[in-house]
Amino acid sequence: MLYNERAELILQQLQLQSTVKVAELSQLLQVSVDTVRRDLKNMEQEGLIKYIRGGACLPEDRNSFSNFTGREIIHSELKREAARKAVSLISEGDVVALNSGTTNTVLAQELAGLNLKFTVVTNNYAALSVLMQNPAIRLIAIGGTMDPLERSTYGTVCEQEFAAYRPDLAFLSINAVNYQDGYTDFRLDEIGVIRLLAQNSRRVIAVMDSSKLGQCSKCMALSPEQVDLLLMDDHIPPEVKEKYRSKGIEIR
Repeated sequence: MLYNERAELILQQLQLQSTVKVAELSQLLQVSVDTVRRDLKNMEQEGLIKYIRGGACLPEDRNSFSNFTGREIIHSELKREAARKAVSLISEGDVVALNSGTTNTVLAQELAGLNLKFTVVTNNYAALSVLMQNPAIRLIAIGGTMDPLERSTYGTVCEQEFAAYRPDLAFLSINAVNYQDGYTDFRLDEIGVIRLLAQNSRRVIAVMDSSKLGQCSKCMALSPEQVDLLLMDDHIPPEVKEKYRSKGIEIR
């Protein structure tokens, strides 16, 4: 098991309980105590956890869901499953909008491998750094106030620049969805971008992993009818999909 895989499991454990012990993690991960300690020290340096005597806890000022690096690691394979479904919707010559978020950064990795000419408009600088590997993709970087933790721009200038485009497809990385509240997100600065792209794009597609299904975050982003399609991984029971479809949320 690689470090990133172990780090993801550690973060998942910390979402279930407030602290984890080194000995417990050694058993769970099937590695030595010394390996666990090294992993915890590395994760603390990355800002993912707080290393305490005998174990670890989440940082006091934020949890891993509000930390880009933590979100990038956790559920990474589920995000990739959803991202691969998104790639199949793109056609030659399309203008594609991406907002900020770790799922769209994973999507960018999949887009970079396409043998198509299309345009990507985005405020997601983590995604841009990946997409630059493919010279066939025309990239439009949206300016604004830079958030170094989210690796993206936001604010009035950001929204004004996005408003100049009418994308064929908007792929939205959003934090949570349920059929009562619709789509919600904890990133207050990103809400304006999400709403603008939903308003101006020909087709609006939310891309999320299944851990976000049935959840509710801090800020209202979009109602179910504002999103044409919700793409997720395949770890969702058919009866759950049917329930969401009956409430106007089409999941694939």
